[in-house]
Amino acid sequence: MLSLVASVASSVAVSVLLKVARRQNIRVDQAIAVNYPVAALLCLALLHPQPEQLLAPGTPWWVLILLGLLLPGIFLAMAGAVRHAGIVVSDAAQRLSLLIPLAAAFLLFGETASPAKLAGMAVALAALVCLLWQPGRMDIAAQDSAGPAARPGDIPSGGRAGTLTVLLCVWAGYGAIDILFKQMARSAVDFASSLLAAFVLAGLAMGAWLASRRARWRARSVAAGVLLGALNFSNIYFYLRAHQQYPDNPTLVFASMNIGVIGLGALVGAWVFKEGLPPNKLAGLVLAVVAIGLLMPR
Repeated sequence: MLSLVASVASSVAVSVLLKVARRQNIRVDQAIAVNYPVAALLCLALLHPQPEQLLAPGTPWWVLILLGLLLPGIFLAMAGAVRHAGIVVSDAAQRLSLLIPLAAAFLLFGETASPAKLAGMAVALAALVCLLWQPGRMDIAAQDSAGPAARPGDIPSGGRAGTLTVLLCVWAGYGAIDILFKQMARSAVDFASSLLAAFVLAGLAMGAWLASRRARWRARSVAAGVLLGALNFSNIYFYLRAHQQYPDNPTLVFASMNIGVIGLGALVGAWVFKEGLPPNKLAGLVLAVVAIGLLMPR
């Protein structure tokens, strides 16, 4: 159970770091770029991958390349969502992305749709509508109080439309990444080696993008990137450990992870950052938990 707690805490801590980055004068793009080499080194040290397996003919390089592009891209989207919509809604949008791989399982991989899963998908869609609906002005808590001046590396809000866009990107992006990870797990290459390759490719893609912009590196952003990489890898590592500790009860791990992140994210967002929870978002959180419960494998 400690592994599950550590994984949930690491996931929410990533959101907290992204939330405070701008007010601490941290370049989010630089922190994300540094995060991937750190995660790759931790992967080498703790998961003991076998990189030579990547030379095998069956290596799904198209999956790894897509992950290398999507991983940093979705991190940038998550940073924008956390800044402009808050931790509560952003974490819920991320966790509700499970709807996408589940739909892919039915539509692409021939899995049978049970009544409970269909009901869960309907409830998840209702939860998304509640979470994304912005009646009137956006909540003041959703506006970052660090100051109005934009800095290089910030994610522009674009007002309400921009906020909805980054939330939808978080939802769709994490869903696509989940499908790619499932494809990666089905390949002949062991998961640790594939994960290492994805981290390295993501780091190269983000580094090339920063180089094209002639970014001026900041020590504060690099230090934040080291912390971000440790938290990012910690989330994955302890999640895998939890599955190893409960091999016969994956439902417990999956449900605890998703509901735990939504619950802890809501507490941190409301208590620490004073993020408002209007009725529609509160209803969305409740529906999200119900949807996750319905979508659990039985």
